[in-house]
Amino acid sequence: MPEVTFFSTAIAARSRASQHAPMSPLLRHFLQPLNLAGLFTLVAVGMTLRWLPAERQAPAMALLVLFGVVLVWRELAEHARPRLAQCLLWLMPPLALALLALAPRLGTPQILLVVWVGLAAYLLPARMVLLATLVANTFAYLLIRQGGHEAPFVMVMLYVAFQAFAALTSHYACTAERARDSLARVNADLLATRVLLADSARDSERLRVARELHDVAGHKLTALTLNLRAIAAEPAFAGRRELAVAQQMAGELMGDLRNVVQQLRDSRGLDLATALRALAAPLPRPALQLAIDDDVRITDAHVADTVLRVVQEALTNSVRHGDAKTLHVHLQRDGGRIRVSAEDDGRVQAPLREGNGLAGMRERVEAVGGALALSTSARGALRIDASVPA
Repeated sequence: MPEVTFFSTAIAARSRASQHAPMSPLLRHFLQPLNLAGLFTLVAVGMTLRWLPAERQAPAMALLVLFGVVLVWRELAEHARPRLAQCLLWLMPPLALALLALAPRLGTPQILLVVWVGLAAYLLPARMVLLATLVANTFAYLLIRQGGHEAPFVMVMLYVAFQAFAALTSHYACTAERARDSLARVNADLLATRVLLADSARDSERLRVARELHDVAGHKLTALTLNLRAIAAEPAFAGRRELAVAQQMAGELMGDLRNVVQQLRDSRGLDLATALRALAAPLPRPALQLAIDDDVRITDAHVADTVLRVVQEALTNSVRHGDAKTLHVHLQRDGGRIRVSAEDDGRVQAPLREGNGLAGMRERVEAVGGALALSTSARGALRIDASVPA
């Protein structure tokens, strides 16, 4: 599915192609189409500033450059320092209005407000963007009228139309991106569940074959051994080498059959590693670092599905709330229980509290007789510790 927006990286965003690896992350970021369009817009506005009086050109250009610096800085700080990024976002409208105050009759500085509205509509609640846009355009109208423009209201309404178009474009792009993310999560869920179901079906078939071998072939071999023993007791067949060989082969075949049945019954448990990797495969962020001890074995499909859901919720929370790049998951055996530890390399931005996802995870774990503990690590990352019956 093609990309529909480049404002921020979604959890279902495509992974980087190998030929892009040598490119600098900063350069790759600015070569995205919407970032290039934004920079081109700033250059175009700067070219129009030459029509200003000479005494206003220098401060106007300084404000335009500062607006561009704030725009770029906000993009770079979006994931590392979200609070700073939000402050920079709110600094952009005053800079645009200050430039408009220096060039009220030029018309082009209001394009910066269109850029800001398009960005804010993607990042902020709709009511907040609507109120901020109303305030900004009110100030723009006053500045244009004070500057002596012949039709300040028409000019403002013209750019309001562009702002509405930018806001609607951002809204539909955001909606499409969320739908794409939801589809990616559902697809990953189906892939992981399919792995568990296929593995569970193979275990059931293996157990059925073991029972058939034991009940049918084992019963007939036992009868054959008893008959050979009875024949060997007859004086006419006593000492026959062929009979001794047949008895020996029947005994060895019975032993081989027992070994085969035992191996079929000795299930290695469900293939959790494949299911968990299938769950994380469609999601380029965070990367799943999985460690499963050799003695970890789960044969109950319900318990295995619970472990799957715990890791799934950990992946989702690592992106939504921790902006993590890597999630470390460790499965280990502790007596008759399996312990699942999940910790990412992100940072929880808000105080730790259980939302619907974490509450649902706790209910799933407790339903199979397990326990769940949530905490934050020393660096502020979310840590999930679950314990389920083996």
